[in-house]
Amino acid sequence: MAEPVDRSDPPHEVHAIGAPARRALTNAGLTTWAAVDAASDQDLLAMHGFGPKALRILREGRPDPTT
Repeated sequence: MAEPVDRSDPPHEVHAIGAPARRALTNAGLTTWAAVDAASDQDLLAMHGFGPKALRILREGRPDPTT
C-alpha cells in the first residue's frame, strides 16, 4: 500500500500523481476532495491523462470511512 496522500492539499496539487492527471482533474473541475470522492472510478479513468496509477494513489489516500 502506498503512503497516504496528504489531503490538506487540493487533489489537483498532489504531486504523487503526474502532471497530466493533475491537469485532467483541474480541467474537469474536480478541485476538491469531495468532488474526487464523488466521481466514479470509471469517470476518472475516462479523462484524458488520468490513468490507473493516479486513480490508485488518490483512492488509497482516502480516509478510512470505518474510523
